[in-house]
Amino acid sequence: MPTSGERYDVIVIGAGHAGCEAALASARMGCSTLLLTLSLDTIAYMPCNPSVGGPAKGHVVREVDALGGEMGRNIDKTHIQMRMLNTRKGPAVYALRAQADKVLYQQEMKKALENEPNLVLHQNMVEKLLVNDGVCEGVLTRTGAKYYSTTVVLTTGTYLRGKVIIGDLTYESGPNNQQPSINLAHHLHDLGFETVRFKTGTPPRVNKSTVDTSKMEIQPGDEEPRAFSYETTQYITDQLPCWLTYTNEKTHEFIRDNLHRAPMYSGVIEGEGPRYCPSIEDKIVRFADKNRHQIFLEPEGRETLEMYVQGLSTSLPEEVQQSLLRTIDGLEEAEMMRTGYAIEYDAIVPTQLWPSLETKRVENLFTAGQINGTSGYEEAAAQGIMAGINAARKVQQKEAVVLDRSQAYIAVLIDDLVTKGTNEPYRLLTSRAEYRLLLRHDNADLRLTELGYQVGLISEERYRRFVSKREAIEQEITRLRNTTVKPTEQVQQLLRSLQSSELDNAVELSKLIKRPEVKYAHIQELSPPEKPVSPEVAEQVEIQLKYEGYIKKSMQQVEKMKKMENKRIPDWVKYEEISGMSSEAREKLSRVRPLSLGQASRISGVNPSDLSILLVYIEQGGHTHASG
Repeated sequence: MPTSGERYDVIVIGAGHAGCEAALASARMGCSTLLLTLSLDTIAYMPCNPSVGGPAKGHVVREVDALGGEMGRNIDKTHIQMRMLNTRKGPAVYALRAQADKVLYQQEMKKALENEPNLVLHQNMVEKLLVNDGVCEGVLTRTGAKYYSTTVVLTTGTYLRGKVIIGDLTYESGPNNQQPSINLAHHLHDLGFETVRFKTGTPPRVNKSTVDTSKMEIQPGDEEPRAFSYETTQYITDQLPCWLTYTNEKTHEFIRDNLHRAPMYSGVIEGEGPRYCPSIEDKIVRFADKNRHQIFLEPEGRETLEMYVQGLSTSLPEEVQQSLLRTIDGLEEAEMMRTGYAIEYDAIVPTQLWPSLETKRVENLFTAGQINGTSGYEEAAAQGIMAGINAARKVQQKEAVVLDRSQAYIAVLIDDLVTKGTNEPYRLLTSRAEYRLLLRHDNADLRLTELGYQVGLISEERYRRFVSKREAIEQEITRLRNTTVKPTEQVQQLLRSLQSSELDNAVELSKLIKRPEVKYAHIQELSPPEKPVSPEVAEQVEIQLKYEGYIKKSMQQVEKMKKMENKRIPDWVKYEEISGMSSEAREKLSRVRPLSLGQASRISGVNPSDLSILLVYIEQGGHTHASG
């Protein structure tokens, strides 16, 4: 147990998905780390859907793993089902999703924390930050203990002034009746942080033995072994199915008849909810033309009968929820084990953060996860690992790591938050990434493992394997560029079998593989490599050559944008002094204080003429006001 007055390099507050990654990252980078949590029983808890991954989110889990994080390894050990989504589309939108064993996921993450050298895990509630002259120097707990540190990472999730809402019933609470954090929320206000009130929700859980799955469509996992982590070598094969059913007109009519009892329509809910994950009440109102909505029944684990009713998030009164469930095919006899609810909580306005996730108002204080206005375990883990890395690097007196939007979905997430802010719980989508062809599920290691190694989160052994894979890809691509095939009978016969046009002349293998119907396996038939090529290398060779033209075009856009990103904005710039710039641009630039012209260009309300004026002002050294 830590002793009051003890000093650490890094203190992390909260052991949700952000806190776990932050604490593990800083400890693995050699910093003495204290992780404080309200309850040791809710480490890495999944209060909503017990799943990891999906579109964009799955990419993020792979990126966290490529940097040396834990989420991918943990879900690979504890999932009950895994599926690759969007396989009929291009590789840019392939997305891996796993259904978790909720309790086992928590247990394995707790074990990882407990066994990490440099990391002390302790149950206590933080009431205040110890701030001196605008610098965070530690924390004060409810028991009166003070712990000191060089940096602090705040990952409080939905606990800040948490309030649960079910019908007209409201009470102070964190998720699933956990303790809320009240005093710390007020303390952040006292420190001058601007906050917003957000809302999220969760559906009821039902007893599997009372569900009639014969009326539903089975949703099995993939037969092909899948994994999020590049380190996983053992795969879970005994997967559990999920089940698909639908709402119907009876369901919709029942909801419409009870809308006056829905808190979001009766005025009980004040917080802004996530647009991309609406409650069932909201779906029925917003999509009145739809006669049904998908409902997935998802097991919460191997050792429980609880099933998560995905798609039925609600805060209707408890007795209404029970009747609502029974209007749905297969749930006519369903026994509700947990009631669905909405939860309101405080989040800080994320434009108060630097891209390193350090707060502008209080030095050495970092924030990560839902406190920054996001939703989702994956978004939280992504911010957590970056906050942990940068908190540790601040201790080590090294420059912060800030990823580029062309480098990772993690960068898109953080840049969107700190540059644009958010007026609702933010969720990552593939459409938010302008370079999504570069940010694929398959190549996260090629994008980020080098960086993970440089900061100290990737082991020597893993790095050697990675370098070997990278070299094998380059060698095989070079071989295919330098090898030609002639229109022999073997070649023509293969092409005919693939319904591909025959060759007139000799052609390089690197060009032949660009044909949609030609796969790397076919190229191997025509010209086997000297050494066997692993499936991972083969996948990269095929994708990089097939989509070479598109990738090249994306890289040209990246290089063009990098000129803007590399044009740094000096600290001495005073936006209020720049004449000729719109008042909206001056106000937003002053608030966000972008680090580069590239970041400034992404702030809504800042137009190209404002950027031109700013550039002239910088080039003139600020001595002469730019004129319009």
